[in-house]
Amino acid sequence: MDDPPPLLVLDKLAVAYGEIRAVKGIDVVVGKGELVCLIGANGAGKTTTLKGICGTQPVRSGTVRYDGEDITGMASFRLVRKGLVMVPEGRGVFGGLTIEENLGMGAYIRSDRAGIAEDLARIYDLFPRLRERRRQTAGTLSGGEQQMLAIGRAMMARPRLLLLDEPSMGLAPLMVQKVFETVLAVAKSGVTILLIEQNAKLALEVSSRGYVMESGEITLEGDARALLRDPKVRAAYLGAA
Repeated sequence: MDDPPPLLVLDKLAVAYGEIRAVKGIDVVVGKGELVCLIGANGAGKTTTLKGICGTQPVRSGTVRYDGEDITGMASFRLVRKGLVMVPEGRGVFGGLTIEENLGMGAYIRSDRAGIAEDLARIYDLFPRLRERRRQTAGTLSGGEQQMLAIGRAMMARPRLLLLDEPSMGLAPLMVQKVFETVLAVAKSGVTILLIEQNAKLALEVSSRGYVMESGEITLEGDARALLRDPKVRAAYLGAA
């Protein structure tokens, strides 16, 4: 069976903060329908990679191609209209708005009321907890519930490519498991996902392929199951020799 055509291609992407090159010319490919993870320690350059893709941090060199189009440096609001949506680290929900209002914000680029209502019902099916609390303000939710809301809000934009930045950060183990189950469910619905995650074991378990990032460079890549067995990955990220 042929591999799916790439939806996202990073070609020698370099991203810098002033004189500091945080991402040093990396190559990453995500095929349509894939769930691909980018793992690495804190400070490896993972989040900066996403910022380079989304145009929120200037690209020093290299290109970002999405569905065959060069989108390097393109404004985030234009990317959302093209179906490329990011769930940022820290979730970024609107604490003073209700759950339902937050979800509505995710559909701000849309005018198809029937479709929005249909997607809202689908999000509530995926996250029954959000339906129960839809009139509550987002600031009263737990960290895990806020993460589910952030993913739900992103889904309201009908993404083709979802960029997830550290969805498990700061969550209790039980909630981490629930969030990863959600990520899998979103992937199975047909959304392509690039997952940035410090929890290497869980990220590799749900992904089809993975990239390992160290000090702004890709040091390993391949089938996620193979990376789980790789002695270097196990020693560095899985607490095993």
